[in-house]
Amino acid sequence: TKPASCLAATGAPLRASSQPVLSKCTKQLISERFGRGSRTVDLELETQIELLRETKRKYECVLQLARALTNHFYSLVQTQHALGDAFADLSQKSPELQEEFGYNAETQKLLCKNGETLLGAVNFFVSSINTLVNKTMEDTLMTVKQYETARLEYDAYRTDLEELSMGPRDASTLCRLDAAQSQFQSHKDKYEKLRADVAIKLKFLEENKIKVMHKQLLLFHNAISAYFAGNQQQLEQTLKQFNIKLKTPGAEKPSWLEEQ
Repeated sequence: TKPASCLAATGAPLRASSQPVLSKCTKQLISERFGRGSRTVDLELETQIELLRETKRKYECVLQLARALTNHFYSLVQTQHALGDAFADLSQKSPELQEEFGYNAETQKLLCKNGETLLGAVNFFVSSINTLVNKTMEDTLMTVKQYETARLEYDAYRTDLEELSMGPRDASTLCRLDAAQSQFQSHKDKYEKLRADVAIKLKFLEENKIKVMHKQLLLFHNAISAYFAGNQQQLEQTLKQFNIKLKTPGAEKPSWLEEQ
């Protein structure tokens, strides 16, 4: 049981110690920005977090360029398809040039088929990078944001406790000090738990990123190389290797375009 002096002093002083978290954090944040307050720093973890943010920005750029490539290449394939139809039509209506129009129509038809096969591979690449960037990396960064908020709260309550500890030790202050110590410990536990969570997620993210990108970069290289070498067999084999299925015949647009 608390002494009477302590109970009597728990009115106004306790209102100060139960100050809203937002107000304490705002004060802490302002102090840090103006260089007056101290902040807890985990250099190794913060370096990894900054590296993740930089990596995400670079991968977003790759994703944007890959999507642009699929859009441009889709337009090319559509043009080749239309040109092949035009050549085929003229082959039927121009007896004197039937052979010339005919083999040009066949060439455009083959290019169109190979182009659609390449689009299937590039779409798989885009889809996988999109998942990595906007789901896997984003999930880790959400935990990072929670960690950064917990760090700010921890430092706010740490500063509050330090200020009280340096003040006079009367009955009122001792009660407020007890409350501040309890709140500090609670936020310290939360901060340390989230710090550990972030470290684990960063480790697993790095392992997953290497595994995913190893597969996707191999796919992208093999598909592009086979297409521009005119190696239809190798191009089709690449899709089989990565278990990629093309759009169903008769669809107006490849499935990849629906996700853009």
